[in-house]
Amino acid sequence: MANTRRIGVLTGGGDCPGLNAVIRAVTKTAMHQYKLEVFGIEDGFLGLIQNRLRPLAWNDVSNILTQGGTILGTSNQANPERFAIERGGKTEWVNVTDRVVDHVRANELDAIVCIGGDGTMTGAANLIANGINCIGVPKTIDNDLEGCERTFGFDTAVHTAAECFDKIHTTAMSHHRVMVVEVMGRNAGWLALHTGVASGADIILIPEIPYDLEVIAEVLRRRSKSGKRFSIMCVSEGAKPKGGDVVVQRRVETSPDPIRLGGIANKLVADIEEATKLDARATVLGHIQRGGSPTPADRVLATQFGHHALEILMRGAQGQLVVQQNGRLAEVPIQSVAGKQRKVALDDPLVLTARAVGTCFGDS
Repeated sequence: MANTRRIGVLTGGGDCPGLNAVIRAVTKTAMHQYKLEVFGIEDGFLGLIQNRLRPLAWNDVSNILTQGGTILGTSNQANPERFAIERGGKTEWVNVTDRVVDHVRANELDAIVCIGGDGTMTGAANLIANGINCIGVPKTIDNDLEGCERTFGFDTAVHTAAECFDKIHTTAMSHHRVMVVEVMGRNAGWLALHTGVASGADIILIPEIPYDLEVIAEVLRRRSKSGKRFSIMCVSEGAKPKGGDVVVQRRVETSPDPIRLGGIANKLVADIEEATKLDARATVLGHIQRGGSPTPADRVLATQFGHHALEILMRGAQGQLVVQQNGRLAEVPIQSVAGKQRKVALDDPLVLTARAVGTCFGDS
């Protein structure tokens, strides 16, 4: 505790509701309880690479609890171990970790609070290996960070998506259509699973359970014949058919995670119309799931995470990630979760509940 006088805080990866709540909790706890100096690092690891930091005052983090996004900015294309530069008209990748370490030491930062998902924690693990103390705070609307049962941003994303489904439900009824709605989640199905159950979706497709098109077609035909003139499908962007692969929208080669998923809803609409002759439409919710003011639950969780990060730091923690396990705050080593994803188990209680009420997962 006596050796920590100045800390940095950054937000990395994709934005999500609740980031500002964490920044507020970290900064106010540091100032009010421990009399620390706090520096905001702009645009995630890019700010460390380019030495763009600014001191945060009390008023800088006041009145931001309910704001979406992040006042510090973020980037998901700034991996210090593999940073893209232009040289001779070509893109090259270089390791700039030494530059980052120099900037951390030049600014006399004793520790960095890294707020982000699996990509950010991978970057933090690299800094830890190079002598920089990092404390992680788990953020992702995908809820897929290993070792943490709930990340902030997830509740808001489910709430936002469910509201959209409610609106799509009415137009599906009016036009007697199969509505295929694509949500985010990458390779984990948490967002689709929770949104689908909350919305009463007839079919939920997640990456962990490859689907059989004929099974889906039979469910839709059976519903149509029984008088159900519309159907709702909630589909994760990472869903894929048995023996097939995910639909890739594009590649961003300068990003640490170059594959951008997207387009499965449009593929399914074409396949469903051909197989069933039913009228189908696709809706891709996209980045609307990342935006807006965080729900009260996410505000509370983000504030608790930010405060706990400072508490364990001042108790002498090194390289730890704040997590929620069994409904309680805890911590695990960042290096134990870096580069890993927490996926939906086939026997997850919510999967079993959905099956019990007749929801189809495309496999049976």
